[in-house]
Amino acid sequence: MKPSARRLSWLLAWLVCAGAGGGWLAMNRLAELRADFDTDARIAHRVLSQRMVQHDAVVATLALLQPANGRGEPERLSALYPQIIEVLQRPAEGAWPPSAAAALEAAEAVSRREKRAALASEDLSTGRYWLVLASYPLSHALRFDLHAAVPWSEWPMDPATSPVRAVLHHAGQSFVVQPGRFSPGALPSWRWVAAKTLASASQPLELVLERPVDWRELPLAAMAGWALAAALLLAGLRMLWQQRVARQRAEELLRLGQVARLNTLGELAAGMAHELNQPLTALLANTQAARRLLDEQPPEIATARDAMSQAASQARRAADVVGRLRRLVERPELTAQAQPVALSAAVQEALHLLEPELQRRGIGMDVEGEPDLPAVRAEPVALQQIIHNLLMNAVQAMEEVPSARRRLHLRWQRQGGQAVLSVRDEGQGISPEARTRVFEPFFTTRSGGLGLGLSLSHSLAEAMGGSLSLAPADSSGAEFRLLLPLA
Repeated sequence: MKPSARRLSWLLAWLVCAGAGGGWLAMNRLAELRADFDTDARIAHRVLSQRMVQHDAVVATLALLQPANGRGEPERLSALYPQIIEVLQRPAEGAWPPSAAAALEAAEAVSRREKRAALASEDLSTGRYWLVLASYPLSHALRFDLHAAVPWSEWPMDPATSPVRAVLHHAGQSFVVQPGRFSPGALPSWRWVAAKTLASASQPLELVLERPVDWRELPLAAMAGWALAAALLLAGLRMLWQQRVARQRAEELLRLGQVARLNTLGELAAGMAHELNQPLTALLANTQAARRLLDEQPPEIATARDAMSQAASQARRAADVVGRLRRLVERPELTAQAQPVALSAAVQEALHLLEPELQRRGIGMDVEGEPDLPAVRAEPVALQQIIHNLLMNAVQAMEEVPSARRRLHLRWQRQGGQAVLSVRDEGQGISPEARTRVFEPFFTTRSGGLGLGLSLSHSLAEAMGGSLSLAPADSSGAEFRLLLPLA
């Protein structure tokens, strides 16, 4: 996975954790606010219903007592019930005051028909209405003021600061009991409404309570604290993960280094044996020729002949020792050790090991592979060493190239019954003279190099039944192609 993709995944993980925790805190807070709102709505409905029932009881008591003169009733009733602002009586043969006659007569007819008090709304928006009870010999009408009818001592909310808006509705008219502190920051999607008719048949006013939610009512400090805690937790986990990955990378590089050193030693020993075997063979041939020549000399040279025989014997012994050394250090056949290996996985593992080096040098990557490519038949460690050598050669080839041009291209695909892995750099390329010798042992164009990496990789590829070649120079840089048989 690319570093940018990993950073994005960690950022997404933090966003998920912070969002989940912050959402949980916000939903808990909203649940608390909703529970408080529902409780306040039930209490408000209960206390207003009780007051309306009390109004029914007062007008029923007046009808039962049937006072002969009602002129003093307002003063006595207002002293007991501040919400009663006017009391009217109509004898059987009398009439209601002209100012409210129509409404009172209609309400009296309803009261007489339904055998209960009836509401005669004057102007509910001002908070005043009539309650009429038809009886004999006197019918009674009481005028109530809703401003004074609300039992503020029992009211569950502070009307000056509460965000809840409480309104009484009846017959298309409304009376605002509590305006509610509407904030411009209220969240429009979070608005709760509770509506219920008061428990009075004579005064069926509908109480509607509306509660908007301000975003500042959310536990912002707790949500920010959770986001910070999630960030710290993920940062700690990421640090531990990076330490673990770095440790695994170091162990894997150490293992590859050990294998590379062993293989390099074998390549070096094989090269030395090859180089020493020729002069030793020539020494042996010359010594034998000298002995034959000495045999034609006078008999006094027997001692010289014996010395030359001993020299020839030692030369043979040296040749045998060198031969045994070469057989000892030669690599075993890797074909028998081959097994199915996913080429894409081997490439990704090598890129993972070299990721810090690629980032340090500012080398970009273009990785493209056939998605359904079957596994190749290879020895895993040898394959990994070949890919590692090719990548390191490509990285070192771009040391003299400006950082903006440093780019590594990897591509793997099927080619007949084989899979081909292409590794191309954007370096300065390989000269025509050097192209014919890149796979020779000890040949190198880099200062301080041993010249054994490509030679070793070439030998390992052939030992697994594959091949390693240098592609024709048709662009900048160099391209090496590794062919391996499909499993």
